[in-house]
Amino acid sequence: MTSQPTLRTAGSGPGDPGESGSSPSEHDSGLQAGLKNRHLSMIAIGGVIGAGLFVGSSSGIATAGPGILLSYALVGTLVVLVMRMLGEMSAANPTSGSFSAHADRALGPWAGFTIGWLYWFFWVVVLAVEATAGAAILEGWIPAVPQWGWALIVMVVLTATNLVSVGSYGEFEFWFAGIKVVAIAAFIVVGGLAVFGVLPGVDSDQAGLANLTDHGGFLPNGAGAILTGILLVVFSFMGSEIATLAAGESEDPQRAVTKATNSIIWRIGVFYLGSILVVVCLLPWDSESITEDGSYVAALDSLGIAHAGQIMNFIVLTSVLSCLNSGLYTASRMAFSLGRRGDAPKAFARTTGRGVPRTAILVSVVFGFVAVFFNYKFPDSVFLFLVNSSGAVALFVWLVICFSQLRMRKIIQAEAPEKLVVRMWLYPYLTWASAALIVFVLGYMLTDTEHNGRTTVLLSLLVAAVVLVVAVVKQRMAGRRAEDRDGIPAG
Repeated sequence: MTSQPTLRTAGSGPGDPGESGSSPSEHDSGLQAGLKNRHLSMIAIGGVIGAGLFVGSSSGIATAGPGILLSYALVGTLVVLVMRMLGEMSAANPTSGSFSAHADRALGPWAGFTIGWLYWFFWVVVLAVEATAGAAILEGWIPAVPQWGWALIVMVVLTATNLVSVGSYGEFEFWFAGIKVVAIAAFIVVGGLAVFGVLPGVDSDQAGLANLTDHGGFLPNGAGAILTGILLVVFSFMGSEIATLAAGESEDPQRAVTKATNSIIWRIGVFYLGSILVVVCLLPWDSESITEDGSYVAALDSLGIAHAGQIMNFIVLTSVLSCLNSGLYTASRMAFSLGRRGDAPKAFARTTGRGVPRTAILVSVVFGFVAVFFNYKFPDSVFLFLVNSSGAVALFVWLVICFSQLRMRKIIQAEAPEKLVVRMWLYPYLTWASAALIVFVLGYMLTDTEHNGRTTVLLSLLVAAVVLVVAVVKQRMAGRRAEDRDGIPAG
């Protein structure tokens, strides 16, 4: 019978500022509570609105038609359930390592090590993807500066922002996320008025609820297209978990986690389902403009809004900068947590007097720069491998959260039941159902050759296997060192 790991209180576990085993000093003072409630609120709202929503939704609509709403609803429901599980664990023990630290305690050091490094890898690749996307927009506006120059500029600026203090990251993210929220809210309101024919000055013959069923019906390409749609939209939801990582640096971590978890339902319902519903009602799903111009640009164009393309470019650029800002923050905090737990070099866990993990930030951004270089030098080989091999990490993270919560619930109930301020619904049935759905999606991806699903899963599994082997070897070596230290012969 295996013994259950001990529940640690916030601030005393691995990845927490107050971890025992290293006395804080001027150069190792731990993370600080520099995020205000308004920062956390906007990070929670903005984290779920990625550039993928604006850029990637057109392929989903073209594939599944109006039925893409079901794809978004299914993935959104899964994210709500996973966030509820993560909220339960994080409210009981807020930590900068979030799900990686929880996996470390619930499943074992191998799990925390593996998922932590995979998540870090995912975000440093995202840095390159987003920096390149933002640079392409900026070069279109100011062609005098080459695209690689813009990529370098945005990376340097946001690195400097993260190096100053967590408060400066929070302030930048507050305004980036604020612009996204206002833009998408305005789009829903204006588009909704047009759909019902009450928008002054707009005469759109195409708009109307009839677009949901005309042009081949609600599922013009069959029910199977819903599953294909899931593969196309699932990765645009990555980022909803950032609020639980940031909560550890807020004034009231437990309250911040609880609020972020409870608000995830309306955030997904309004921003994802609401905006996509408006798009497919404004235009027929098979309109060529959706695939040629992008779903949101095409929707704005259909309303006769001048400079729709440039307006959307500005919104996408804001989303890209927000993703870059949060990606660097997230990667560095995961590296910090790994350093605290001994799963990364100790230098990663050192902080400045302002509570900034400078080494973790710089190492993360260096790998981001390397990935940007590969994107420009070897886009169809090395960089394509990086993107594909990190593509399924989101699903791996969600699966680990499911299994961690199954174990952590029992630990919390046994040792500190008063900490269960957020509870997973219908435990353990919904947790098992969520895990089964994730496994099903991964399995279905293996059958998908048209959208690179099989390649993404196989390469991601390859990288995960390599990291897992390193984790197991590291754990066994640590065990042998402990045996030697205690004078117990290794078996």
